Amino acid sequence: MDARRVAVVGYPGSELLDVSCVTSTLAMANRLGAAPAYDVVLLTPAGGPVVCDSGLTLEAQGSLQRWTRPLDTLVVAGGLGHTAAGTDPLVVAHVRRLAGLSRRVASVCTGSTVLAACGLLDGRRATTHWHYADQLARDFPAVHVDPAPIYVRDGDVYTSAGVTSGLDLTLALVEEDHGPDLARRVARVLVTYLQRPGNQAQMSMFTAGRQVRDAVVRDVVDHVTSRPDADLSLGALADHAGVSPRQLSRLFVRHTGRTPARYVRRARTEAAAHLLVTTDRTVAAIARECGLGTAEALRQAFSSEYGQPPSQYRAVQRRQA
Repeated sequence: MDARRVAVVGYPGSELLDVSCVTSTLAMANRLGAAPAYDVVLLTPAGGPVVCDSGLTLEAQGSLQRWTRPLDTLVVAGGLGHTAAGTDPLVVAHVRRLAGLSRRVASVCTGSTVLAACGLLDGRRATTHWHYADQLARDFPAVHVDPAPIYVRDGDVYTSAGVTSGLDLTLALVEEDHGPDLARRVARVLVTYLQRPGNQAQMSMFTAGRQVRDAVVRDVVDHVTSRPDADLSLGALADHAGVSPRQLSRLFVRHTGRTPARYVRRARTEAAAHLLVTTDRTVAAIARECGLGTAEALRQAFSSEYGQPPSQYRAVQRRQA
């Protein structure tokens, strides 16, 4: 299968983490079986090395001016050099040109300044590092700047908040391309949350289970979070793990603080919470998709876990968004 070609745009004063959160996440997705795989290149002005904010130098794999091949995804990094990059006619012209060759366009942190300078955010909702949100709104009044979310998708344009939110954004892109199971496994290997805590308007795609060292419990946790609609009864989980139901119950309580049944209920409720915010599916459809069966069962689970019914949760989260 043809690789998904991803170009990350760097420039003098780029933030190293803005680049590496994207490249390392996609490299891990490749290692875990992404098909088609990601082919990632760093493009810089004239294809030369760039000195990052931290003082480290990055070597490029291509020239911003000379790249002519189609791209699956174009990502513009942020950094203290974002203002200079956003006022550099060469950078702006070629980022705008490459956006026309790309299926989707994204920015990390203050890379939104460059996208805005290209006119790619006009009329769109976008986010950036909270410290620069007011500046972005002043400089580009046609952009609907929202400083609260971790990341925002508006059509085929994605913007993310400060620095490591690029990891959340990239996990969302992996999920979009390859499904939730791969995104979940990538996040686990990177030892990061699949959903950050707090009531941000946008969050990354899934909640991660509590990290456990026991291999049996870890395997069952992956099975539960990847397949919430499957048969997750104690007997079925014990068969999957190759242990007795009693032994699995003891291991779960010891390593997660919950019985298998309570863990499954929580995982299904969190999966439903994600779908409530990110889709327009009915409560009944979401209940079936997440293995809770009926709308009433979902309401009971939500009242227990979140202290509010699913319809209220959806309304509150969407108002914040």
